[in-house]
Amino acid sequence: MVQDIVDNVPRARHAVVLSADGITRGATNGLAPEDVRTISAAMAGMQSLSRATAHFAGPSQDRQWSQTIIEFAHGWVFLIGAGQGAYLAAAAESDVDMQQISFRMHRLVARLGNNLTAAPRVNAGDPARTGRDTSVRDEGAGTAGFALAELDEAIASVHGARHALLLGADGLPRGASAGIGRDLADTISAAMTGIHAYSRATAPFASGLQDDEWRQTVIEFQHGWIFLIAAGEGAFLAAAAEPDCDIEEFTSSLSDVIPTLTARQVPQGGVFGDA
Repeated sequence: MVQDIVDNVPRARHAVVLSADGITRGATNGLAPEDVRTISAAMAGMQSLSRATAHFAGPSQDRQWSQTIIEFAHGWVFLIGAGQGAYLAAAAESDVDMQQISFRMHRLVARLGNNLTAAPRVNAGDPARTGRDTSVRDEGAGTAGFALAELDEAIASVHGARHALLLGADGLPRGASAGIGRDLADTISAAMTGIHAYSRATAPFASGLQDDEWRQTVIEFQHGWIFLIAAGEGAFLAAAAEPDCDIEEFTSSLSDVIPTLTARQVPQGGVFGDA
């Protein structure tokens, strides 16, 4: 049944079903066992960190994660939920019909139903069940660092755009749009550094190329979007938007300011360091 994705979607390459703790539940033909284990572990980490960034996408009582998409120069990786504690990852070439592979993935999840449900091995204390609010409460209370005018302009130019944060190759914040406090910057930087690492680890799954060029990772929630975009020299740009934002317009606007931002060569500690 998992093979259906590869057999019926032109340019689809692989699909893997995994549990939340990275245990492989099934995979399509043509993947070596060690590759299956690697992608299962990476996707388990990816879904966990994706969910951890929900508060950056915006305030909402329902912060349900929908999917994570990773783009490379020569391929794509798609990750969706497949029942409680189970996930479905698929890889495709760069010219795949994205609507078709998304349809096939969701149809597979519906067909398998409870067969893809994996009970959690450990109760992790999901905030949605415990009632705890893990959002950063100082957002907008004053920027504890250096607001970059270029990011503010990019935010202002696109309806529904919320925040943007520039991270250096070391994963430390280098600047942000106005209203991002230090706590939020540090929290998001840590999560995005992990997402960046997991994204790059999926390159062989996406295209078969170990060093394929990573371009961006997009995380969709019911209440908003998060983007992680390559910004040259190992740097990357994290951004958030509302659900109705034109994501192509927003990512294009951010890409336009990246050359200016990276040319500044902001010194380490000069943005969110101590005064």
